[in-house]
Amino acid sequence: MINDIKKDASDRMAKSVETLRQDLTKIRTGRAHTSLLDHITVSYYGSEVPLSHVATVAVADARTLTVTPWEKNMVAAVEKALMTSDLGLNPSSAGTLIRVPLPPLTEERRRDFTRIVRQEAEQARVAIRNIRRDANSDIKELVKAKEASEDEARRAEEEIQKLTDKYIKEIDTLLEAKEKELMEI
Repeated sequence: MINDIKKDASDRMAKSVETLRQDLTKIRTGRAHTSLLDHITVSYYGSEVPLSHVATVAVADARTLTVTPWEKNMVAAVEKALMTSDLGLNPSSAGTLIRVPLPPLTEERRRDFTRIVRQEAEQARVAIRNIRRDANSDIKELVKAKEASEDEARRAEEEIQKLTDKYIKEIDTLLEAKEKELMEI
């Protein structure tokens, strides 16, 4: 039973780190890549769908992305979704092709992105700590129900703390790498 709790905690912590890794790829550095637009949703016949479900996104050059909607009537909706996104982009359309130039990052914008990255990392740390708390309370419930001894519970809590430390260290490593990537010109 305790092993199940530890395994569940470990899996959930790994998912939290993976989610952070995916969130960090959305925060742009100086170069264009298609994953920048992964989180943008477009209104498609009354429902919100990911941009990749209604258009093809490609890298034209180091500072330009191209978006080609599959349906001609979706050009305006895709363009609107790009403009209203939190990325501060200014797309321009030519027929069915939408060009999305990425402005160079200013020092101030880099600092903003660094702040955002730190907030994302802190949210991931909080998620890991919450998972630790849940696992520890599950173990305490086992002790109350007399399904585990106090010594087993103490050892399990120590192992969960080691897992917590391991995953928080992983988060710190991701954060450090992303901050370094953001601040280089």
